Amino acid sequence: MPGGMLVRGDGDDNNLHHNRETAATSSAGPMIKIDVAYGSAQHQLFVPSHSTVGELKKQIAEETGLEPDKQRVLFRGKEKEDDVHLSSAGMKDKSKILVLENPTSKVKKVMANIEEKVEESIARKESKVEEIRETEEMSKAFAAVARVRKEVDKLAERVAAIEVAVNSGTKIAAEEFDVSAELLMRELLKLDGIEAEGEAKLQRKAEVGVVRRVQGFHETLDKLKARNSNPFHDSNKAASVTTKWETFDSGMGSSTAPPPQSMSSSTKVTEEWE
Repeated sequence: MPGGMLVRGDGDDNNLHHNRETAATSSAGPMIKIDVAYGSAQHQLFVPSHSTVGELKKQIAEETGLEPDKQRVLFRGKEKEDDVHLSSAGMKDKSKILVLENPTSKVKKVMANIEEKVEESIARKESKVEEIRETEEMSKAFAAVARVRKEVDKLAERVAAIEVAVNSGTKIAAEEFDVSAELLMRELLKLDGIEAEGEAKLQRKAEVGVVRRVQGFHETLDKLKARNSNPFHDSNKAASVTTKWETFDSGMGSSTAPPPQSMSSSTKVTEEWE
């Protein structure tokens, strides 16, 4: 071309491609066809004749999906190692090879399946054990609450007996109130110490009723203790006494003793207090 520019014709492109293929073939050897039998399937591979068995396995993996490390390549009844060249092994164009899965990989598969099943079995057993444990804990929690409730029932009878005695005018030792309150407090501490998980937390609802009962008994004991220590501190009876003294003719501020006819009523009030 004018100006010194070189123009390459279409034929030159084909020649260049041919030259590259020739260079590749000269370095790796001519391409040969290998017939591969794997299971019931047949495959045809085209590989350089100077390839190794290991390189052949990579192409077999692309066709069959069987990983190279799991393959056994047999040619003429003998297994070929990965580093052996095809030409050195006697493989040439249209040679037939048999590919088998490595028994070791099968064993690994079987072992993996066994381990998976064992793990699943262990997981199921652990889950079952956990369920049994939670059930046992729940049962223990409810049993503990029931024991506390039973003790509170007994203490309820004790508080009721004290109340009857105080209402009847019987003097009760102060220690009786303190001991009863202490015993009730111990039952509350027992409730607080009951631990439960999962569904056993429902037992807390049962505890609420017991706690309220104990609190009610404590309030009752406090009132009874106050009345027991000061039996004359009764607003109704005090009002009755005052009313009787206010009926005197001399009036509220009088220092005169009540008239004889009023002495019987005063004596009657004193007898009531006694």
